[in-house]
Amino acid sequence: MKTRQLGTGGLTVSALGFGCMGLSFGYGPATNDKDAIKIIRAAHDLGVTFFDTAEAYGPWTNEAMIGDALAPFRDEVVIATKFGFKDGSVQAGLDSRPERIRLVAEESLKRLKTDRIDLFYQHRVDPSVPIEDVAGAVKDLIAEGKVKHFGMSEAGPEMIRRAHAVQPLAALQSEYSMFTRDVEIEILPLLEELGIGLVPFSPLGKGFLTGKIDAGTTFPDGDIRNGLPRFQDDARDANANLAGRIGKIAARKNVTPAQIALAWLLAQKPWIVPIPGTTKLHRLEENTGGAHVELTADDLRELAELLAAQPVQGSRYTEQMMKMVNR
Repeated sequence: MKTRQLGTGGLTVSALGFGCMGLSFGYGPATNDKDAIKIIRAAHDLGVTFFDTAEAYGPWTNEAMIGDALAPFRDEVVIATKFGFKDGSVQAGLDSRPERIRLVAEESLKRLKTDRIDLFYQHRVDPSVPIEDVAGAVKDLIAEGKVKHFGMSEAGPEMIRRAHAVQPLAALQSEYSMFTRDVEIEILPLLEELGIGLVPFSPLGKGFLTGKIDAGTTFPDGDIRNGLPRFQDDARDANANLAGRIGKIAARKNVTPAQIALAWLLAQKPWIVPIPGTTKLHRLEENTGGAHVELTADDLRELAELLAAQPVQGSRYTEQMMKMVNR
């Protein structure tokens, strides 16, 4: 697989990464460790060198599993993890105090079975802690060799600029796909100006862009999609129709809808690195194939016209969840 650069500090990763969250958090029952480790190692065999986890996924269990999975080839991969929630719990609220950042780093290093965190993200902006203090804490960890690069997630322009002035950011992680494009307005131009990479999570629209979700699709207990506006009633029907129309374009190119969705993201900027996740080997193989799909100018124009003509229906998050997005 080809590689891409995140930021200007020499962080080289595979063009597609692997989002590990869904193996143990957010999408129903956790995958057992044996199967999770198997798919992580299969991703490495397919050329993926960039793996994304967080203290909050589980909490803690995802990092421990990633540590076990990647241990045999630790020096061949880039591991990204995150701090920012009280006691590692999303439900407990935000906590980016410098002392907490340092504690998370120390504990994450142990769970990941490594001597450095390659990319350390602030999971969400904490309005109670000056971003300069957050960036300064990570800068100290970088000086000590415990962290290599700094990142933020779902941050807005002001916070990005202020953090970057203290400790240059290698990457911003935010939701971005054909179904969620708000970062195009202010964020992408800013990242280009500052030389910061973008790591899109949910690059397949939380499953919509696989073309496999319709009115009859059910999600297991504990799956966040059960409560998201975009997946409810009329919105789901409209969005499934849009995904189906994207699928027709994919069929003409003899590729899958998911591969079109990932190729579309890769075509936007050379410093964008999507991190699709999956629990299934055949989906992993399909996703990595998306890195080899070439979209022509006509393909991109057709997709742009389709997306303009049929906007996605429903918010990507609930109102409560959107309160933690810094825009």
